[in-house]
Amino acid sequence: MRTRLGVNVDHVATIRQARGTRYPDPVTTAAMAELAGADQITVHLREDRRHIQDRDLRILKETVQTRLNLEMAATDEMVGIALALGPDSVTLVPEKREEQTTEGGLDVVAQESALRAVCDALMDADIVVSLFIDPETAQIDAASRLGVQVVEIHTGDYAEADDDETHEDELRRIERAAEHAAASGLVVAAGHGLDYVNVADIAAIPEIEELNIGHSIVARAVLVGFERAVREMKDLLGAR
Repeated sequence: MRTRLGVNVDHVATIRQARGTRYPDPVTTAAMAELAGADQITVHLREDRRHIQDRDLRILKETVQTRLNLEMAATDEMVGIALALGPDSVTLVPEKREEQTTEGGLDVVAQESALRAVCDALMDADIVVSLFIDPETAQIDAASRLGVQVVEIHTGDYAEADDDETHEDELRRIERAAEHAAASGLVVAAGHGLDYVNVADIAAIPEIEELNIGHSIVARAVLVGFERAVREMKDLLGAR
């Protein structure tokens, strides 16, 4: 069974927004990623619209041939956008205006009551709901109580480990979390900080069915082209 690859095209939009141009277009990039074998296109619409724009979402909804996964904060504005757009799935993530990228997982335990209404509204609209969480049993159990279909395990601490012992400890932590989530009936995804060097061990975890990867693919594409960058990542996911 091959691990599914979701390609996040946010950083293509970051390059575009840096100069306020019409290029490079994340919509075009998404099509290239799919031609190269991507199983899903992931975008994060942020409150400050620092990269992906509302226009991008509207066109991606019409053009994505695989699945469109919308990462977003659990705010009234974003829920309204998701309900109007109807992506295949929504991944709820924590969001701070001052952060460069998402820092850590959603605290489902602390926000369980508030998240319930958001998750119910999205699921009632036939949108698959995923929660981006740290690899912790308590967070998985809270996600399970909310009735969502998917959890995406935050792999940032693993990716940023700067010594072998920490690397192995974080890998074991993710493995245990994935096992627990799968045993709880949840589909297990993972992402954040994964690249061409560290992805193989995560992809080898049997319970993890999907990886969402963006920055490292976009960075590699600058040197080798987008289709090749996606194909090389797909090859690393391998058959398991």
